[in-house]
Amino acid sequence: MNSEGTTTIIRAIPIAAAEQPAVQRPKIPLAAKVAVTAFLAVLVPVYWHTYGLTNFLWFCDAALLLTVAGMWRESPLLISMCAVGILLTQCLWLVDFGSGLLGIHLPGGLTSYMFDHHLPLFTRGLSLFHGWLPLLLVWLLICLGYDKRALPAWTGLAAGLLLVCYFFTPPAGAHPADPNTPINLNYVYGFNVQQPQTWVNPNLYVILWLGALWLVAYLPTHLVLRKIFATPAPATADVHVG
Repeated sequence: MNSEGTTTIIRAIPIAAAEQPAVQRPKIPLAAKVAVTAFLAVLVPVYWHTYGLTNFLWFCDAALLLTVAGMWRESPLLISMCAVGILLTQCLWLVDFGSGLLGIHLPGGLTSYMFDHHLPLFTRGLSLFHGWLPLLLVWLLICLGYDKRALPAWTGLAAGLLLVCYFFTPPAGAHPADPNTPINLNYVYGFNVQQPQTWVNPNLYVILWLGALWLVAYLPTHLVLRKIFATPAPATADVHVG
């Protein structure tokens, strides 16, 4: 090989190296993924045994499952969906729980089960994920960015969950054989667990309830998160749900 050919090859090496696709480093530490997955591995069988499979139809439980999936996939869309869906409601959960600890029980009883001594303390302790999940989601949004497709994506998921709860789970006032079986999931029959609401047609209520959630919780949260957090890079933002 002559010197001119050798020189050409040497000059081409940096160019070829620059053309190699860069390996994208994980944005979420492996330790965080493993820790949350380990927690989920404990929570799922305990909840399944205590409350039954339908308990995972609650928005907060569905969001926990999606969050773990989103962490492993490093999906801004999945994480953003969970943030839109539960950040505000989990703040209300924290207020209600904190008030209960102080002996002040607010109307609605969002966290009344946390003070039910018929439930094992360990099982109730697992429900404290309602407190740290919002903080985790905020940290994940800092890592991954906020995907504005989250609003329609979570709205569609919420609509599906509400319909399943309305047609296939016990209504308010029901007395299932297992007293721990969740009733009035996601409040599709009103806020009184003792009896369904009667001020409007039940079918219409479900639609109005979804509209109220969208207008009062999902849309404001979406607008705030869109302003606060960066937009994910295109290659990252194109992760699909499922």
